[in-house]
Amino acid sequence: MKVLAAMSGGVDSAVAAARAVDAGHEVVGVHLALSRMPGTLRIGSRGCCTVEDAMDARRVADALGIPFYVWDFSERFHDAVVQDFVDEYAAGRTPNPCLRCNERIKFEALLDRAIGLGFDAVVTGHYARVERTPEGPELHRAADWAKDQSYVLGVLTAAQLEHCWFPLAGTPSKAEVRAEAAERGFLLAQKPDSHDICFIPDGDTRGFLAERLGAEPGEVVDRDGAVVGSHEGVHGYTVGQRRGLALGVPSPDGRPRFVLEVKPSTRQLVVGPKEALAVSTIAGSRISHAGAPHPGLDEGLDIEVQIRAHADPVPARARMVGDELVVEAAEPLHGVATGQSAVLYLGARVLGQCTIDRTVSAGTVPAETVSTEAVTA
Repeated sequence: MKVLAAMSGGVDSAVAAARAVDAGHEVVGVHLALSRMPGTLRIGSRGCCTVEDAMDARRVADALGIPFYVWDFSERFHDAVVQDFVDEYAAGRTPNPCLRCNERIKFEALLDRAIGLGFDAVVTGHYARVERTPEGPELHRAADWAKDQSYVLGVLTAAQLEHCWFPLAGTPSKAEVRAEAAERGFLLAQKPDSHDICFIPDGDTRGFLAERLGAEPGEVVDRDGAVVGSHEGVHGYTVGQRRGLALGVPSPDGRPRFVLEVKPSTRQLVVGPKEALAVSTIAGSRISHAGAPHPGLDEGLDIEVQIRAHADPVPARARMVGDELVVEAAEPLHGVATGQSAVLYLGARVLGQCTIDRTVSAGTVPAETVSTEAVTA
């Protein structure tokens, strides 16, 4: 099999590429250049995709004796991931750029080019598993649930999964991956994992957005509409946030307030008590199926839903209502923001995902019976 190994310069993708070579496949390594200024994308363990990372990937490819290339995807990355991130925050939504990168760069742009060049599969260092069934490929959680990355792969389609290979799927722990890298003589065996948003390596998301969207001062109001503070731009906040709120009026009971809603049109932040963050139902569009669509979704299917990469899955019931996927949680979900992805699981299997457009607070009527004006958006 002819395999293209996506090599980020990290330990996971290095070991994944090595295992593909060990399996006897014809392997070619590729590093994706995602920035016109790659020297700016890493601060310690924050960020990725720098010149340093490209050099680390090349050293591994040389050690494996495989061809290695660097592909410039910086323009597409900016338009599909960075600009999307900015636009979503400007609209009062909270996107997941890692999920968007997987969708539009690593498993769309990269995979399309790989197939066009005659490769059979793309190998990455993600912790997830693809199972081949008579009905087609299925995406499943990895053996190590602590490192499981199936959530950020929930956007993959059946056609894409046909050409995906995740050699780390059954690895019990990250420690074992590092030990294997050390045994192979890879100098990056103890390289820190990158974290946070790769194109904001200093972690200052609010500052990053302020540079691109400017200051738009507005009011912070409580649920009754009373002004309790001010802000310099709603793009610096997300639902569930507590820190960074400049509140001049304390709550009547003295308890902390959290962001309940972001309103770009009026430049208002609505704040309230933590319990007001509880959501019973979410509804979303931009639906994708990680394999064949499950027929049970037409009538209603008992599943688990996960709303963030590191959140615990919650029992729920999901069904299609018109063009929307509606998910009613068996217990309240907290800190749900529009723009996030809700990924559905049936056991360890990923059924697919939707982008959350609307939420219904716990204790109110189901989403499909509520007008859009009555639903948090």
